[in-house]
Amino acid sequence: MPPSALLLFLALAALVARAAEPAALIEIAPCRFQDEPWADGDSFPVLKPDGSPITIRLYGVDCVETHVAGDESNARRLRDQRRFFGVEDIEAAQQFGFAAKEKTRELLARPFQVHTAFADGRGDPQYQRVYAFVTLWDGSDLAETLVRMGLARAFGVCRERPDGMTGEEWQKSLEDLELLASKRGEGIWSITNWDKLTEERRDLRAEEAELERVQGTSKLGEGSTLELNSAARDELMQLPGVGETTALAIIENRPYSSVDDLLRVPHIGPGKLEKIRPFLRIHPSPNTVP
Repeated sequence: MPPSALLLFLALAALVARAAEPAALIEIAPCRFQDEPWADGDSFPVLKPDGSPITIRLYGVDCVETHVAGDESNARRLRDQRRFFGVEDIEAAQQFGFAAKEKTRELLARPFQVHTAFADGRGDPQYQRVYAFVTLWDGSDLAETLVRMGLARAFGVCRERPDGMTGEEWQKSLEDLELLASKRGEGIWSITNWDKLTEERRDLRAEEAELERVQGTSKLGEGSTLELNSAARDELMQLPGVGETTALAIIENRPYSSVDDLLRVPHIGPGKLEKIRPFLRIHPSPNTVP
């Protein structure tokens, strides 16, 4: 390869590598909690120092759903959460969603820090929110605190933390905290039926696999496509063969410079990529997507 061509190749490779890197986190402090009826333990509005609002979704954790009336998607997620925790009574499980909501309100009573790259954290495409880390007044992390108290599970989108810990390391740390909380019987783990836990989780995995296997067609309208770098979780779950786990993995690995980059996402191989390719479009400048 001629030296000039080699230099061009290296320059293009560097640009692609930079495009694939997550956007830098921005610190916003001090922030104040804004109480709203729809807020829950892991998703809530806050007021920035200038008084303007922003709705955030915590990285890395998932609290039990509280708002399920008339919402089939949330009701299904509540059922899945019940199974994950090995709880037989779905209404009993839901009470710990309300407990998480109250604990978050309590913990955010004093000013706190938010770190965000403004990555789109929408579950439902109707509601705007961004993924964020929240550092409490005492320096502790809100997501970790909720898991430690048995009020959230280690589940969701992870990325490099403000302190430099990688997303993979942090995910494993959250899973360790979850294990300790279950051993102590904290929060929702206090009503876990341990004799049924493996059966409940097996049923959950089997149902997810079955739905992804038989969902061979898109739920999108004819001719509709999704923007790969900004589509919400529930929108991505309309793609053929894409369940919640795969949708979150797609979000976690953003941004993408081409649809082919989806091959780096767990659970997506060449076969699945070809099924979902016709329903995806991509912004020509992935650097503009947080």
